[in-house]
Amino acid sequence: MLDFPRWKTISISIILLLGVIFSIPSFLPERTLNSLPSFMQAKVNLGLDLAGGSHLLLEADIDDLRKTQLTNMEKTVRAAMNGERGPDDDIAIGELSTDGGRISFLVRNQAQLDEARDRLFNQTRGAALTGQRDWNIDIVDTTRIVMTPTTAGQTQAVAEAMDSARDIIDKRVNALGTREPTIIRQGNDRVVVQVPGLQDPAALKELIGKTARLEFRMVDPNADLNEAAAGRVPVGSEIVPYAPGEGNGAAFEVLRRQVMISGDQLVNARQSYDPQTNEPVVTIAFDSGGSNTFARVTAQNVGRRFAMVLDGQVLSAPNINEPILGGSAQISGSFTVASANALAISLRSGALPVKMAVVEERTVTPELGADSIRKGAIAGIIATVAVLVFMIIVYGRFGVYANIALMFNIALIIAIMAAFNATLTLPGIAGFVLTIGAAVDANVLINERIREELKRGRRVFQAVDVGYAEASRAIFDANITNVIAAGLMFWFGSGPIKGFAVVLTIGIITSVFTAVTVTRLFAARWLHRTRPTSLNI
Repeated sequence: MLDFPRWKTISISIILLLGVIFSIPSFLPERTLNSLPSFMQAKVNLGLDLAGGSHLLLEADIDDLRKTQLTNMEKTVRAAMNGERGPDDDIAIGELSTDGGRISFLVRNQAQLDEARDRLFNQTRGAALTGQRDWNIDIVDTTRIVMTPTTAGQTQAVAEAMDSARDIIDKRVNALGTREPTIIRQGNDRVVVQVPGLQDPAALKELIGKTARLEFRMVDPNADLNEAAAGRVPVGSEIVPYAPGEGNGAAFEVLRRQVMISGDQLVNARQSYDPQTNEPVVTIAFDSGGSNTFARVTAQNVGRRFAMVLDGQVLSAPNINEPILGGSAQISGSFTVASANALAISLRSGALPVKMAVVEERTVTPELGADSIRKGAIAGIIATVAVLVFMIIVYGRFGVYANIALMFNIALIIAIMAAFNATLTLPGIAGFVLTIGAAVDANVLINERIREELKRGRRVFQAVDVGYAEASRAIFDANITNVIAAGLMFWFGSGPIKGFAVVLTIGIITSVFTAVTVTRLFAARWLHRTRPTSLNI
Protein backbone atom coordinates (compact mmCIF):
# COMPACT_ATOMS: atom_id res chain seq x y z
CA MET A 1 0.00 0.00 0.00
CA LEU A 2 2.92 2.40 0.66
CA ASP A 3 4.84 1.67 -2.54
CA PHE A 4 4.37 4.32 -5.23
CA PRO A 5 6.19 3.78 -8.53
CA ARG A 6 7.44 6.89 -10.27
CA TRP A 7 4.74 6.69 -12.97
CA LYS A 8 1.99 6.59 -10.36
CA THR A 9 3.43 9.54 -8.46
CA ILE A 10 3.70 11.56 -11.66
CA SER A 11 0.15 10.63 -12.70
CA ILE A 12 -1.33 11.71 -9.36
CA SER A 13 0.64 14.95 -9.45
CA ILE A 14 -0.60 15.75 -12.97
CA ILE A 15 -4.24 15.11 -11.96
CA LEU A 16 -3.92 17.43 -8.97
CA LEU A 17 -2.17 20.11 -11.01
CA LEU A 18 -4.83 20.01 -13.73
CA GLY A 19 -7.54 20.20 -11.07
CA VAL A 20 -6.02 23.40 -9.67
CA ILE A 21 -5.45 24.96 -13.11
CA PHE A 22 -8.93 24.25 -14.47
CA SER A 23 -10.67 25.37 -11.28
CA ILE A 24 -9.18 28.87 -11.52
CA PRO A 25 -11.36 30.14 -14.46
CA SER A 26 -14.52 29.73 -12.35
CA PHE A 27 -13.24 32.49 -10.04
CA LEU A 28 -12.17 34.93 -12.76
CA PRO A 29 -14.28 37.88 -14.04
CA GLU A 30 -15.80 37.54 -17.50
CA ARG A 31 -13.38 39.97 -19.13
CA THR A 32 -10.33 38.11 -17.86
CA LEU A 33 -11.88 34.77 -18.74
CA ASN A 34 -12.45 35.83 -22.37
CA SER A 35 -8.75 36.65 -22.75
CA LEU A 36 -7.74 33.07 -21.90
CA PRO A 37 -7.32 30.29 -24.52
CA SER A 38 -10.59 28.61 -25.46
CA PHE A 39 -9.72 25.36 -23.64
CA MET A 40 -9.33 27.38 -20.42
CA GLN A 41 -12.69 29.17 -20.63
CA ALA A 42 -14.83 26.40 -19.15
CA LYS A 43 -16.32 27.47 -15.85
CA VAL A 44 -19.06 26.51 -13.42
CA ASN A 45 -22.33 28.20 -14.38
CA LEU A 46 -24.70 29.62 -11.80
CA GLY A 47 -28.32 28.51 -11.72
CA LEU A 48 -31.43 30.65 -11.76
CA ASP A 49 -31.53 30.95 -7.97
CA LEU A 50 -27.96 32.30 -7.91
CA ALA A 51 -27.50 34.27 -11.15
CA GLY A 52 -31.10 35.39 -11.61
CA GLY A 53 -32.87 35.02 -14.94
CA SER A 54 -36.21 34.26 -16.52
CA HIS A 55 -38.87 31.78 -15.43
CA LEU A 56 -41.71 30.89 -17.77
CA LEU A 57 -44.58 28.46 -17.36
CA LEU A 58 -46.04 27.35 -20.70
CA GLU A 59 -49.39 25.65 -21.20
CA ALA A 60 -50.35 23.61 -24.26
CA ASP A 61 -53.40 24.45 -26.35
CA ILE A 62 -55.11 21.05 -26.35
CA ASP A 63 -57.73 22.19 -28.87
CA ASP A 64 -54.94 23.06 -31.31
CA LEU A 65 -53.36 19.67 -30.72
CA ARG A 66 -56.62 17.90 -31.56
CA LYS A 67 -56.93 19.97 -34.73
CA THR A 68 -53.39 18.96 -35.68
CA GLN A 69 -54.23 15.36 -34.88
CA LEU A 70 -57.17 15.57 -37.31
CA THR A 71 -54.97 17.13 -40.00
CA ASN A 72 -52.32 14.43 -39.63
CA MET A 73 -54.93 11.68 -39.77
CA GLU A 74 -56.40 13.27 -42.88
CA LYS A 75 -52.98 12.91 -44.53
CA THR A 76 -52.80 9.31 -43.32
CA VAL A 77 -56.21 8.52 -44.79
CA ARG A 78 -55.27 9.98 -48.17
CA ALA A 79 -51.99 8.05 -48.19
CA ALA A 80 -53.76 4.82 -47.18
CA MET A 81 -56.26 5.16 -50.02
CA ASN A 82 -53.40 5.45 -52.53
CA GLY A 83 -52.39 1.90 -53.35
CA GLU A 84 -48.82 0.70 -52.99
CA ARG A 85 -48.93 -1.10 -56.36
CA GLY A 86 -49.87 1.91 -58.47
CA PRO A 87 -53.08 3.71 -59.59
CA ASP A 88 -54.90 0.42 -60.18
CA ASP A 89 -54.69 -0.22 -56.46
CA ASP A 90 -56.16 3.17 -55.46
CA ILE A 91 -59.48 3.45 -53.63
CA ALA A 92 -61.56 6.38 -54.89
CA ILE A 93 -63.08 8.46 -52.10
CA GLY A 94 -65.16 11.60 -51.85
CA GLU A 95 -64.10 14.84 -50.19
CA LEU A 96 -62.98 14.39 -46.57
CA SER A 97 -64.81 16.25 -43.81
CA THR A 98 -63.34 17.05 -40.39
CA ASP A 99 -66.44 18.63 -38.87
CA GLY A 100 -67.17 17.81 -35.24
CA GLY A 101 -63.67 16.53 -34.55
CA ARG A 102 -64.25 13.45 -36.73
CA ILE A 103 -63.05 12.38 -40.17
CA SER A 104 -65.77 11.39 -42.57
CA PHE A 105 -65.64 10.42 -46.25
CA LEU A 106 -67.47 8.38 -48.88
CA VAL A 107 -66.02 5.33 -50.60
CA ARG A 108 -67.21 5.65 -54.20
CA ASN A 109 -67.07 1.91 -54.96
CA GLN A 110 -69.00 0.01 -52.31
CA ALA A 111 -67.10 -3.18 -53.21
CA GLN A 112 -63.91 -1.51 -51.87
CA LEU A 113 -65.45 -0.51 -48.54
CA ASP A 114 -64.00 -3.40 -46.54
CA GLU A 115 -60.59 -2.94 -48.16
CA ALA A 116 -60.63 0.75 -47.21
CA ARG A 117 -61.58 -0.07 -43.63
CA ASP A 118 -58.79 -2.67 -43.38
CA ARG A 119 -56.19 -0.22 -44.63
CA LEU A 120 -57.27 2.34 -42.05
CA PHE A 121 -57.31 -0.32 -39.36
CA ASN A 122 -53.65 -1.11 -40.11
CA GLN A 123 -52.74 2.59 -39.92
CA THR A 124 -54.53 3.14 -36.59
CA ARG A 125 -53.93 -0.10 -34.75
CA GLY A 126 -53.53 1.65 -31.43
CA ALA A 127 -51.26 3.23 -28.87
CA ALA A 128 -48.00 1.32 -28.54
CA LEU A 129 -47.90 1.48 -24.75
CA THR A 130 -51.54 0.88 -23.90
CA GLY A 131 -52.51 -1.51 -26.68
CA GLN A 132 -55.83 0.37 -27.00
CA ARG A 133 -57.11 1.77 -30.26
CA ASP A 134 -56.48 5.47 -30.88
CA TRP A 135 -59.27 5.80 -33.49
CA ASN A 136 -62.63 4.12 -33.82
CA ILE A 137 -63.56 3.26 -37.43
CA ASP A 138 -67.25 2.88 -38.25
CA ILE A 139 -69.22 2.37 -41.46
CA VAL A 140 -72.29 4.61 -41.74
CA ASP A 141 -74.98 4.58 -44.42
CA THR A 142 -73.31 1.61 -46.15
CA THR A 143 -70.74 3.74 -48.02
CA ARG A 144 -69.45 6.31 -45.53
CA ILE A 145 -66.54 5.74 -43.14
CA VAL A 146 -66.44 7.79 -39.95
CA MET A 147 -63.29 7.92 -37.80
CA THR A 148 -63.52 9.19 -34.21
CA PRO A 149 -60.50 9.66 -31.90
CA THR A 150 -60.65 7.64 -28.68
CA THR A 151 -59.92 8.94 -25.19
CA ALA A 152 -56.87 6.66 -24.90
CA GLY A 153 -55.57 7.86 -28.25
CA GLN A 154 -55.96 11.51 -27.31
CA THR A 155 -54.24 10.98 -23.95
CA GLN A 156 -51.32 9.28 -25.67
CA ALA A 157 -51.16 12.04 -28.28
CA VAL A 158 -50.96 14.71 -25.55
CA ALA A 159 -48.16 12.84 -23.75
CA GLU A 160 -46.13 12.42 -26.94
CA ALA A 161 -46.70 16.02 -27.99
CA MET A 162 -45.58 17.38 -24.62
CA ASP A 163 -42.40 15.27 -24.64
CA SER A 164 -41.64 16.48 -28.15
CA ALA A 165 -42.44 20.10 -27.21
CA ARG A 166 -40.06 19.95 -24.25
CA ASP A 167 -37.22 18.67 -26.48
CA ILE A 168 -37.85 21.30 -29.16
CA ILE A 169 -37.98 24.13 -26.61
CA ASP A 170 -34.69 22.86 -25.20
CA LYS A 171 -33.09 23.06 -28.67
CA ARG A 172 -34.41 26.58 -29.23
CA VAL A 173 -33.25 27.93 -25.88
CA ASN A 174 -29.79 26.39 -26.25
CA ALA A 175 -29.53 27.91 -29.74
CA LEU A 176 -29.65 31.34 -28.05
CA GLY A 177 -26.25 30.58 -26.51
CA THR A 178 -27.55 30.40 -22.95
CA ARG A 179 -26.04 27.89 -20.60
CA GLU A 180 -27.76 25.10 -18.76
CA PRO A 181 -31.44 26.05 -18.97
CA THR A 182 -33.88 24.01 -16.89
CA ILE A 183 -36.75 22.71 -19.04
CA ILE A 184 -39.10 20.19 -17.44
CA ARG A 185 -42.69 19.04 -17.79
CA GLN A 186 -45.19 20.00 -15.12
CA GLY A 187 -48.41 18.02 -15.03
CA ASN A 188 -50.00 16.80 -18.24
CA ASP A 189 -49.98 19.93 -20.38
CA ARG A 190 -47.40 22.36 -18.99
CA VAL A 191 -43.66 22.98 -19.39
CA VAL A 192 -41.44 25.00 -17.03
CA VAL A 193 -38.57 26.96 -18.63
CA GLN A 194 -35.86 28.57 -16.49
CA VAL A 195 -32.95 30.36 -18.16
CA PRO A 196 -30.22 31.65 -15.80
CA GLY A 197 -28.66 35.02 -16.59
CA LEU A 198 -31.41 36.14 -18.99
CA GLN A 199 -33.08 39.20 -17.50
CA ASP A 200 -35.26 40.16 -20.48
CA PRO A 201 -37.72 37.36 -21.21
CA ALA A 202 -39.43 39.10 -24.16
CA ALA A 203 -37.23 37.52 -26.85
CA LEU A 204 -37.35 34.20 -25.03
CA LYS A 205 -41.16 34.23 -24.97
CA GLU A 206 -41.36 35.07 -28.66
CA LEU A 207 -38.90 32.34 -29.57
CA ILE A 208 -40.28 29.43 -27.59
CA GLY A 209 -43.90 30.51 -27.98
CA LYS A 210 -43.70 30.39 -31.77
CA THR A 211 -45.08 27.10 -33.01
CA ALA A 212 -43.05 27.47 -36.26
CA ARG A 213 -45.42 25.21 -38.17
CA LEU A 214 -44.47 25.93 -41.78
CA GLU A 215 -46.66 24.76 -44.66
CA PHE A 216 -46.72 25.27 -48.40
CA ARG A 217 -50.29 25.12 -49.75
CA MET A 218 -51.94 25.89 -53.05
CA VAL A 219 -54.23 28.90 -53.41
CA ASP A 220 -57.70 27.77 -54.54
CA PRO A 221 -58.18 29.32 -58.02
CA ASN A 222 -61.91 28.61 -57.97
CA ALA A 223 -62.58 30.57 -54.81
CA ASP A 224 -64.49 33.85 -54.92
CA LEU A 225 -63.10 36.26 -52.33
CA ASN A 226 -66.46 37.98 -51.89
CA GLU A 227 -68.17 34.65 -51.29
CA ALA A 228 -65.33 33.66 -48.93
CA ALA A 229 -65.76 36.90 -46.98
CA ALA A 230 -69.34 35.77 -46.34
CA GLY A 231 -68.05 32.42 -45.08
CA ARG A 232 -68.74 30.38 -48.23
CA VAL A 233 -65.68 28.55 -49.56
CA PRO A 234 -65.30 25.57 -51.91
CA VAL A 235 -65.23 22.09 -50.38
CA GLY A 236 -61.69 21.14 -49.38
CA SER A 237 -60.55 24.75 -48.91
CA GLU A 238 -60.44 27.16 -46.00
CA ILE A 239 -59.83 30.81 -45.23
CA VAL A 240 -56.34 31.60 -43.89
CA PRO A 241 -55.58 35.18 -42.75
CA TYR A 242 -52.46 37.09 -43.73
CA ALA A 243 -49.82 37.78 -41.12
CA PRO A 244 -49.80 41.37 -39.80
CA GLY A 245 -48.17 43.71 -42.32
CA GLU A 246 -48.43 41.21 -45.20
CA GLY A 247 -50.88 40.73 -48.07
CA ASN A 248 -50.66 44.20 -49.66
CA GLY A 249 -54.07 45.13 -48.33
CA ALA A 250 -55.65 41.66 -48.60
CA ALA A 251 -56.92 40.26 -45.34
CA PHE A 252 -56.89 36.58 -46.25
CA GLU A 253 -56.42 33.91 -48.89
CA VAL A 254 -58.54 30.87 -49.66
CA LEU A 255 -56.19 27.88 -49.57
CA ARG A 256 -56.60 24.20 -50.25
CA ARG A 257 -56.52 22.29 -46.96
CA GLN A 258 -54.11 19.73 -48.37
CA VAL A 259 -50.49 20.56 -47.51
CA MET A 260 -48.16 19.97 -50.44
CA ILE A 261 -44.99 20.20 -48.33
CA SER A 262 -44.40 20.92 -44.63
CA GLY A 263 -41.65 22.16 -42.38
CA ASP A 264 -40.80 18.71 -41.07
CA GLN A 265 -39.02 18.10 -44.40
CA LEU A 266 -36.55 20.93 -43.79
CA VAL A 267 -32.87 20.16 -43.27
CA ASN A 268 -31.68 23.72 -42.72
CA ALA A 269 -32.90 27.26 -42.17
CA ARG A 270 -30.76 30.38 -41.81
CA GLN A 271 -31.12 34.12 -41.80
CA SER A 272 -29.84 35.80 -44.98
CA TYR A 273 -30.56 38.80 -47.19
CA ASP A 274 -32.60 39.19 -50.36
CA PRO A 275 -30.07 39.90 -53.14
CA GLN A 276 -32.45 42.37 -54.82
CA THR A 277 -33.89 44.32 -51.88
CA ASN A 278 -31.20 43.54 -49.27
CA GLU A 279 -33.99 42.90 -46.74
CA PRO A 280 -33.62 40.16 -44.10
CA VAL A 281 -35.11 36.83 -45.21
CA VAL A 282 -34.96 33.21 -44.14
CA THR A 283 -33.42 30.74 -46.59
CA ILE A 284 -34.61 27.15 -46.19
CA ALA A 285 -33.46 23.86 -47.69
CA PHE A 286 -35.51 20.67 -47.98
CA ASP A 287 -34.41 17.06 -47.68
CA SER A 288 -34.35 14.85 -50.78
CA GLY A 289 -38.01 13.82 -50.40
CA GLY A 290 -39.12 17.41 -49.86
CA SER A 291 -37.02 18.64 -52.80
CA ASN A 292 -38.59 16.11 -55.14
CA THR A 293 -42.10 16.91 -53.92
CA PHE A 294 -41.53 20.66 -54.22
CA ALA A 295 -40.16 20.31 -57.74
CA ARG A 296 -43.02 18.04 -58.84
CA VAL A 297 -45.80 20.20 -57.38
CA THR A 298 -44.42 23.45 -58.77
CA ALA A 299 -43.93 21.82 -62.19
CA GLN A 300 -47.57 20.69 -62.21
CA ASN A 301 -48.89 24.11 -61.15
CA VAL A 302 -46.96 26.60 -63.28
CA GLY A 303 -49.02 29.78 -63.59
CA ARG A 304 -50.89 29.18 -60.33
CA ARG A 305 -50.21 30.62 -56.87
CA PHE A 306 -49.03 28.88 -53.74
CA ALA A 307 -48.87 30.22 -50.19
CA MET A 308 -46.26 30.05 -47.47
CA VAL A 309 -48.16 29.57 -44.23
CA LEU A 310 -46.49 29.98 -40.84
CA ASP A 311 -48.46 29.18 -37.71
CA GLY A 312 -51.79 29.54 -39.49
CA GLN A 313 -50.98 32.89 -41.15
CA VAL A 314 -50.03 33.54 -44.77
CA LEU A 315 -46.63 35.17 -45.19
CA SER A 316 -46.79 35.44 -48.96
CA ALA A 317 -48.62 33.89 -51.91
CA PRO A 318 -46.41 34.25 -54.99
CA ASN A 319 -47.09 33.01 -58.48
CA ILE A 320 -45.28 29.90 -59.75
CA ASN A 321 -43.57 31.15 -62.91
CA GLU A 322 -41.47 28.03 -63.42
CA PRO A 323 -40.68 24.77 -61.60
CA ILE A 324 -38.67 25.42 -58.41
CA LEU A 325 -35.75 23.02 -58.46
CA GLY A 326 -32.75 22.60 -56.17
CA GLY A 327 -34.64 21.95 -52.97
CA SER A 328 -34.37 25.47 -51.52
CA ALA A 329 -36.71 28.42 -51.08
CA GLN A 330 -36.77 31.86 -49.52
CA ILE A 331 -39.23 33.10 -46.91
CA SER A 332 -39.70 36.85 -47.04
CA GLY A 333 -41.85 39.14 -44.97
CA SER A 334 -41.67 42.09 -42.61
CA PHE A 335 -38.56 40.70 -40.92
CA THR A 336 -35.80 42.35 -38.95
CA VAL A 337 -32.45 40.60 -38.63
CA ALA A 338 -33.39 39.48 -35.12
CA SER A 339 -36.85 38.18 -36.07
CA ALA A 340 -35.49 36.38 -39.16
CA ASN A 341 -32.80 34.75 -37.05
CA ALA A 342 -35.38 33.73 -34.43
CA LEU A 343 -37.57 32.19 -37.14
CA ALA A 344 -34.58 30.33 -38.57
CA ILE A 345 -33.80 28.90 -35.11
CA SER A 346 -37.42 27.84 -34.68
CA LEU A 347 -37.53 26.16 -38.09
CA ARG A 348 -34.19 24.38 -37.55
CA SER A 349 -35.27 23.03 -34.19
CA GLY A 350 -38.55 21.78 -35.65
CA ALA A 351 -42.16 22.82 -35.30
CA LEU A 352 -43.81 22.56 -31.94
CA PRO A 353 -46.46 19.84 -32.13
CA VAL A 354 -48.82 22.05 -30.14
CA LYS A 355 -49.22 25.76 -29.49
CA MET A 356 -47.80 26.88 -26.14
CA ALA A 357 -49.07 29.92 -24.25
CA VAL A 358 -47.25 31.69 -21.40
CA VAL A 359 -49.42 31.42 -18.29
CA GLU A 360 -46.82 32.53 -15.73
CA GLU A 361 -43.77 34.74 -16.07
CA ARG A 362 -41.19 35.73 -13.47
CA THR A 363 -37.93 37.59 -13.70
CA VAL A 364 -35.60 36.56 -10.88
CA THR A 365 -33.15 39.32 -9.99
CA PRO A 366 -29.54 38.38 -9.14
CA GLU A 367 -29.71 40.14 -5.75
CA LEU A 368 -31.23 37.02 -4.18
CA GLY A 369 -28.53 34.96 -5.86
CA ALA A 370 -25.78 37.27 -4.61
CA ASP A 371 -27.12 36.94 -1.08
CA SER A 372 -27.27 33.15 -1.43
CA ILE A 373 -23.72 33.03 -2.78
CA ARG A 374 -22.46 35.25 0.05
CA LYS A 375 -24.13 33.16 2.74
CA GLY A 376 -23.10 29.95 1.04
CA ALA A 377 -19.50 31.18 0.86
CA ILE A 378 -19.59 32.12 4.54
CA ALA A 379 -20.96 28.69 5.44
CA GLY A 380 -18.32 27.03 3.27
CA ILE A 381 -15.48 29.05 4.77
CA ILE A 382 -16.63 28.39 8.33
CA ALA A 383 -17.05 24.67 7.63
CA THR A 384 -13.66 24.46 5.95
CA VAL A 385 -11.80 26.35 8.68
CA ALA A 386 -13.48 24.29 11.40
CA VAL A 387 -12.55 21.05 9.66
CA LEU A 388 -8.96 22.20 9.08
CA VAL A 389 -8.46 23.19 12.71
CA PHE A 390 -10.07 20.02 14.02
CA MET A 391 -7.93 17.74 11.85
CA ILE A 392 -4.67 19.45 12.83
CA ILE A 393 -5.47 19.39 16.55
CA VAL A 394 -6.60 15.77 16.61
CA TYR A 395 -4.25 14.09 14.10
CA GLY A 396 -1.21 16.36 13.81
CA ARG A 397 0.88 15.64 10.70
CA PHE A 398 -1.69 13.28 9.25
CA GLY A 399 -4.30 15.98 9.86
CA VAL A 400 -2.20 18.38 7.77
CA TYR A 401 -2.09 15.79 4.99
CA ALA A 402 -5.87 15.47 5.19
CA ASN A 403 -6.26 19.26 5.00
CA ILE A 404 -4.03 19.54 1.92
CA ALA A 405 -6.02 16.73 0.31
CA LEU A 406 -9.22 18.62 1.16
CA MET A 407 -7.99 21.70 -0.73
CA PHE A 408 -7.17 19.55 -3.74
CA ASN A 409 -10.59 17.95 -3.40
CA ILE A 410 -12.35 21.33 -3.65
CA ALA A 411 -10.27 22.24 -6.72
CA LEU A 412 -11.06 18.91 -8.41
CA ILE A 413 -14.82 19.29 -7.79
CA ILE A 414 -14.85 22.76 -9.36
CA ALA A 415 -12.66 21.64 -12.29
CA ILE A 416 -14.86 18.61 -13.08
CA MET A 417 -18.06 20.67 -12.86
CA ALA A 418 -16.52 23.25 -15.20
CA ALA A 419 -15.44 20.53 -17.65
CA PHE A 420 -19.02 19.23 -17.83
CA ASN A 421 -20.40 22.78 -18.06
CA ALA A 422 -22.47 22.00 -14.97
CA THR A 423 -24.70 24.49 -13.22
CA LEU A 424 -24.34 25.32 -9.54
CA THR A 425 -27.62 25.99 -7.76
CA LEU A 426 -28.43 26.71 -4.13
CA PRO A 427 -28.98 23.00 -3.39
CA GLY A 428 -25.68 22.44 -5.18
CA ILE A 429 -23.97 24.76 -2.70
CA ALA A 430 -25.53 22.68 0.07
CA GLY A 431 -24.10 19.55 -1.54
CA PHE A 432 -20.73 21.29 -1.84
CA VAL A 433 -20.66 22.24 1.84
CA LEU A 434 -21.78 18.72 2.76
CA THR A 435 -18.94 17.32 0.67
CA ILE A 436 -16.41 19.40 2.59
CA GLY A 437 -17.53 17.84 5.86
CA ALA A 438 -17.79 14.36 4.41
CA ALA A 439 -14.43 14.58 2.60
CA VAL A 440 -12.45 14.06 5.82
CA ASP A 441 -14.56 11.10 6.97
CA ALA A 442 -12.28 8.74 5.12
CA ASN A 443 -9.19 10.26 6.74
CA VAL A 444 -10.81 9.99 10.16
CA LEU A 445 -11.40 6.28 9.54
CA ILE A 446 -7.85 5.77 8.28
CA ASN A 447 -6.21 7.70 11.12
CA GLU A 448 -8.27 5.96 13.79
CA ARG A 449 -7.38 2.59 12.29
CA ILE A 450 -3.67 3.54 12.32
CA ARG A 451 -4.02 4.44 16.01
CA GLU A 452 -5.53 1.05 16.72
CA GLU A 453 -2.70 -0.74 14.93
CA LEU A 454 -0.10 1.28 16.86
CA LYS A 455 -1.79 0.36 20.14
CA ARG A 456 -1.58 -3.29 19.14
CA GLY A 457 2.19 -2.94 18.97
CA ARG A 458 2.76 -2.77 15.23
CA ARG A 459 5.70 -0.78 13.88
CA VAL A 460 5.04 2.58 12.23
CA PHE A 461 5.35 1.34 8.61
CA GLN A 462 3.20 -1.68 9.25
CA ALA A 463 0.58 0.27 11.23
CA VAL A 464 0.18 2.87 8.48
CA ASP A 465 0.12 0.21 5.75
CA VAL A 466 -2.51 -1.92 7.53
CA GLY A 467 -4.50 1.18 8.53
CA TYR A 468 -4.90 2.31 4.91
CA ALA A 469 -5.55 -1.23 3.64
CA GLU A 470 -8.24 -2.11 6.18
CA ALA A 471 -9.96 1.28 6.29
CA SER A 472 -10.13 1.53 2.50
CA ARG A 473 -12.58 -1.37 2.31
CA ALA A 474 -15.05 0.32 4.64
CA ILE A 475 -14.53 3.65 2.86
CA PHE A 476 -15.32 2.21 -0.57
CA ASP A 477 -18.38 0.33 0.71
CA ALA A 478 -19.80 3.39 2.45
CA ASN A 479 -19.27 5.68 -0.54
CA ILE A 480 -20.76 3.21 -3.02
CA THR A 481 -24.04 3.37 -1.09
CA ASN A 482 -23.86 7.19 -1.20
CA VAL A 483 -23.29 7.13 -4.96
CA ILE A 484 -26.30 4.80 -5.38
CA ALA A 485 -28.47 7.23 -3.40
CA ALA A 486 -27.19 10.19 -5.46
CA GLY A 487 -27.83 8.24 -8.67
CA LEU A 488 -31.44 7.62 -7.65
CA MET A 489 -31.91 11.31 -6.86
CA PHE A 490 -30.52 12.21 -10.28
CA TRP A 491 -32.65 9.63 -12.08
CA PHE A 492 -35.97 10.41 -10.41
CA GLY A 493 -35.37 14.04 -9.47
CA SER A 494 -35.45 17.19 -11.57
CA GLY A 495 -33.93 20.66 -11.53
CA PRO A 496 -32.33 21.47 -8.14
CA ILE A 497 -32.52 17.83 -6.97
CA LYS A 498 -30.41 16.79 -9.95
CA GLY A 499 -27.96 19.62 -9.20
CA PHE A 500 -27.55 18.41 -5.63
CA ALA A 501 -27.04 14.83 -6.83
CA VAL A 502 -24.41 15.85 -9.39
CA VAL A 503 -22.34 17.86 -6.90
CA LEU A 504 -22.66 15.11 -4.29
CA THR A 505 -21.54 12.40 -6.73
CA ILE A 506 -18.55 14.38 -7.96
CA GLY A 507 -17.62 15.21 -4.36
CA ILE A 508 -17.80 11.56 -3.30
CA ILE A 509 -15.54 10.40 -6.14
CA THR A 510 -12.95 13.14 -5.67
CA SER A 511 -12.96 12.84 -1.88
CA VAL A 512 -12.23 9.11 -2.04
CA PHE A 513 -9.37 9.80 -4.45
CA THR A 514 -7.84 12.60 -2.38
CA ALA A 515 -8.50 11.08 1.05
CA VAL A 516 -7.23 7.60 0.25
CA THR A 517 -4.74 7.93 -2.61
CA VAL A 518 -3.35 11.45 -2.18
CA THR A 519 -2.89 11.32 1.60
CA ARG A 520 -1.37 7.85 1.27
CA LEU A 521 1.16 9.29 -1.21
CA PHE A 522 2.05 12.07 1.23
CA ALA A 523 2.41 9.61 4.10
CA ALA A 524 4.47 7.16 2.04
CA ARG A 525 6.89 9.86 0.86
CA TRP A 526 7.39 11.10 4.43
CA LEU A 527 7.84 7.63 5.89
CA HIS A 528 10.37 6.57 3.23
CA ARG A 529 12.30 9.81 3.68
CA THR A 530 12.47 10.06 7.51
CA ARG A 531 12.06 6.43 8.64
CA PRO A 532 10.41 7.39 12.00
CA THR A 533 10.42 4.89 14.86
CA SER A 534 7.35 6.41 16.51
CA LEU A 535 4.24 8.21 15.32
CA ASN A 536 2.18 10.84 17.11
CA ILE A 537 -1.31 10.53 15.71
